[in-house]
Amino acid sequence: MSTPYTTLISAAELQALQASGQALMVFDCSFDLTQPTAGNSQFDTLHVAGAQRADLDRHLSAHGADQAKASGGRHPLPTREALADWLRSVGFNNHQQAVVYDRNNSSYCVRLWWMLKWLGHDAVAVLDGGLAAWQAAGGATASGPAAPLPPGQFELRPALRDLRTVDQVQQALGRPEQTLIDARATPRFKGEVEPLDPVAGHIPGALNRPFTDNLGPDGRFKPAAELRAAFEALLAGRAPSQVVHHCGSGVTALPNLLAMEIAGLGPTALFAGSWSEWCRDPQRPMARG
Repeated sequence: MSTPYTTLISAAELQALQASGQALMVFDCSFDLTQPTAGNSQFDTLHVAGAQRADLDRHLSAHGADQAKASGGRHPLPTREALADWLRSVGFNNHQQAVVYDRNNSSYCVRLWWMLKWLGHDAVAVLDGGLAAWQAAGGATASGPAAPLPPGQFELRPALRDLRTVDQVQQALGRPEQTLIDARATPRFKGEVEPLDPVAGHIPGALNRPFTDNLGPDGRFKPAAELRAAFEALLAGRAPSQVVHHCGSGVTALPNLLAMEIAGLGPTALFAGSWSEWCRDPQRPMARG
């Protein structure tokens, strides 16, 4: 493999990789929380040519009662082993560059970006600007179901990113070695509204950085220097290495985590269970405002 893309990849760079014959796999992670089947319909209508489907509910979460889970919350992580099994089933291999995208301002595809890092696979990048940027660049598209591929030979490697449990977060609450950043919209963070979880509010001491603040009007991530300045202002002298990201269910926290890496302030940790796991225990402290 040539020098891998490990954070972002532009549409032009992906086109060049495809033309070069580089071993790669593209994943369409489009999703809609209010219409969970919409992403599948959108994929069948139009997707990056050659892409495989990666659905938040079916592939990137462990919802079945009989499925082992690596985290709690509304979108529990599957185990590393289960995720590796799925990657093999769609034909993915360790030597391939992975590219992930969605049509939702990178709200969902960064989940798979992080999960591949968690499995020890560093060569994964987010298509900056998503499907819209790909179409604007004249990238090849296709419709219909993904083409089946022979099983891959993907093997687990040591995790490249840090996953925190709810107990670890609670034990470090209020200590200087942990800085929590909550990626939800500010009204949800403050507890003024709560459309998804049974309790409104946030983890005491958490800072608020809505994940949408990382993107420009064109749906692309803001320049590294701009992201760095924003996170340094938010942290106000706290060490970036202490940061633990979370949101409602561990999905939209990840654009913040990626943005910090683009800014040269990562890697940082993820509390995947997030508020949806935290607020299920009334004994845990909660805050509003």
